[in-house]
Amino acid sequence: MLKLDLDQSLVQRSRKAAEKITGDFDWLFSSYSSVSIERTVLRLLGIDGATDDGKPYPNLIIEQLQAAQALRKGAAYWVANAMLAKNCSAQQVADAVANGELELTMLPLQDPDAIYSLLLKSSSEKLSHIKAQKANRAEMFAKYGPRRVPAIYVIVATGNIYEDVTQAKAAAREGADIIAVIRSTAQSLLDYVPYGATTVGFGGTYATQENFRIMRKALDEVSAELGRYISLTNYASGLCMPEIAVMGAIERLDLMLNDAMYGILFRDINPKRTLLDQYFARMINAYAGIEIQTGEDNYLTTSDAIEKAYTVTASQLLNESFALRSGVKPEKMGLGHAYEIDPELENSFSYELAHALLTRELFPDAPVKYMPPTKFASGNIFKTHLMDAMFNFIGQLTGQGVQLLGMMTEAIHTPHLVDRSLAIENAQYLFRAVKDLGASLQLAPDSFVNQRANAVLLEATDFLERVAQEGLFSAMAKGEFAEIKRPENGGKGLDGVFECDQDYFNPFMQEMKKELGL
Repeated sequence: MLKLDLDQSLVQRSRKAAEKITGDFDWLFSSYSSVSIERTVLRLLGIDGATDDGKPYPNLIIEQLQAAQALRKGAAYWVANAMLAKNCSAQQVADAVANGELELTMLPLQDPDAIYSLLLKSSSEKLSHIKAQKANRAEMFAKYGPRRVPAIYVIVATGNIYEDVTQAKAAAREGADIIAVIRSTAQSLLDYVPYGATTVGFGGTYATQENFRIMRKALDEVSAELGRYISLTNYASGLCMPEIAVMGAIERLDLMLNDAMYGILFRDINPKRTLLDQYFARMINAYAGIEIQTGEDNYLTTSDAIEKAYTVTASQLLNESFALRSGVKPEKMGLGHAYEIDPELENSFSYELAHALLTRELFPDAPVKYMPPTKFASGNIFKTHLMDAMFNFIGQLTGQGVQLLGMMTEAIHTPHLVDRSLAIENAQYLFRAVKDLGASLQLAPDSFVNQRANAVLLEATDFLERVAQEGLFSAMAKGEFAEIKRPENGGKGLDGVFECDQDYFNPFMQEMKKELGL
């Protein structure tokens, strides 16, 4: 493969700085929880359902405990206490709360040892199901063969899950390896997960457990038809990050967009809330064998791709370090970047080659996710299609893990089936045409590409070392990432963060940490 001559001292310095930055959050991860983490615990206990007006049962229970100022012990404690006191299941406890028949904190307290014993037994049951789904995925890949590299990743975004199924199957038959169901606009800002199958959504389809189940079933059917395992991805991000992660684990999703920095910068979610939620969400993904995907490509929608290339690299290194703290292995880190350089710039292809190779070599085991040129796409569909071809050329030449295909009508309308078909044909042609070209090329040490990659790495290293000194929250408040200012105590969702009591108990986190070696 085509190789850079990177300054290894910079690689070591940058990772050391990233580890310092993420390590400074141990106080948050060890002593705090959030309403979304507690709702995730309830879902893992087997609680599901919603009221007639659509309010999910996990939300009802958490709100009741909040009103009683009792959440600091953890939702699991109170539900297990009720299960023992009423001799019933967790779902029956939820039904009683939803019907207005039960105040959890008004029940007599049961023996603590019995409560913890029950929770450990209950956690084992649901975690066994998630393990079985992980094993099912491994069996599918063993049966059908490994995923292509780069994998062809395309999106569906109709708003109607049943129409999404039709489009997803068509894309798979055309050659797609991964189907991403785009989430309905602004769902990341909902502090609850909608219930059931949905047929209405703007700019995408709601992420719900039933929608996950429907699409997974459909892709399993088309996998059997084609003799290729078709992977499924959705979005474990926003105010319900860990809840959506656990629903994906239960229904065997294969990849999850999962990045707190994206939520902080581009959705104005409180930094404490989303970093805390990310910690547990990534632990769930790690346990379930789900590949995370990060959103560094978004940095270049607000910043210049040349001037701010170092922020992409810096964020990738931070995401790597945060992921390791949650137990995610490098081979499951789909770190992101994008081909968003102005096409009118001289040597734009050489700049992008340097950036793509830098990402590929910094994270050699990661299934890096490469995003297409959309910022400069226009109504000139022929030029956009050519830009997508250049993007596909670099993806194959540099061995990217996942290639999210660009569509020539990107700047005009939501792509039709034929647009997606042409995009897949474009990628397949380029992947064949330059399949082994990288093995026949090498870069001169003083080449433009080598010099550019090392310059970006130096900027990223200096930047991370500054952030390590002043702290990540301070750097974000000053707008040093993506030129967007996000204060530590600003944004959405801070009121959902709380400090835990000394006897707080999350049986699922405890068991996952044990099995992940954390």
